[in-house]
Amino acid sequence: MTQGPVVVKFGGELVETQARLDAVGEALSALAAEGPLVVVHGGGREIDAELARRGVPKQAVDGLRITDAATLEAVVAVLGGTINTRLVAHLVGLGLQAVGLTGVDAALARSRRAAAHVTAAGAEVDLGLVGEPEPGADLGVVSHLLAGGYVPVIASLGMSDEAGVLNVNADTLAAHVAAGIGASELLLVGGTAGVLDGAGATIPALTPREADGLMQDGTASAGMVAKLRAATTARARGVTRVTIVDGRSVEAMLARRGTRLD
Repeated sequence: MTQGPVVVKFGGELVETQARLDAVGEALSALAAEGPLVVVHGGGREIDAELARRGVPKQAVDGLRITDAATLEAVVAVLGGTINTRLVAHLVGLGLQAVGLTGVDAALARSRRAAAHVTAAGAEVDLGLVGEPEPGADLGVVSHLLAGGYVPVIASLGMSDEAGVLNVNADTLAAHVAAGIGASELLLVGGTAGVLDGAGATIPALTPREADGLMQDGTASAGMVAKLRAATTARARGVTRVTIVDGRSVEAMLARRGTRLD
């Protein structure tokens, strides 16, 4: 049995079809049977589709979304509305006491505006209305829900007193939540079989130094960089077990098969 809460982060692409939603539900039901569970989710591809529907151009750099006011409106609608409600409804239908939240609720993801992103070429790019969660944020609402037997399902939004609602990377938010509630484990679930080396093989375990090296030499790029940064942050803040796992397989998720950060 798990000694403390488990935090699981899913990318939005893993819940956008019924077949994938069924697989996610099966995995989360099994994890919830082990002990307290928190779910954090993103919504990349559905946000892209909503932007296209609204005629808002997608802007990104190195896999990071540049978020202006029009983009943020779509992000809030998709994350806090469509995906969160769909996922919560599915889990409730499976018998879990799921409760939908965003990082805005009770300011559990109180954030500061993200610093400019520095590209590999050395250029600085303003990411716009993007937030970085403050480590001291009060996650009491999550802890209270867990104590009551509920499964918090958190959409990756944050807020600041100055900027209002902010777009927050889901991996970053998951690490913030895991550290803030004293989770025993963080599972970063994505669409690959963990972290891959230059030959395309899964790396079973990494130290923080090795993870930094993969980011520096370009072996890890785009979305995997965000996962590795979140993983190293969670480990540094006391989460003892962090694994990047393949969300395309229920077996892989439950076996924690992927890349472990030591």
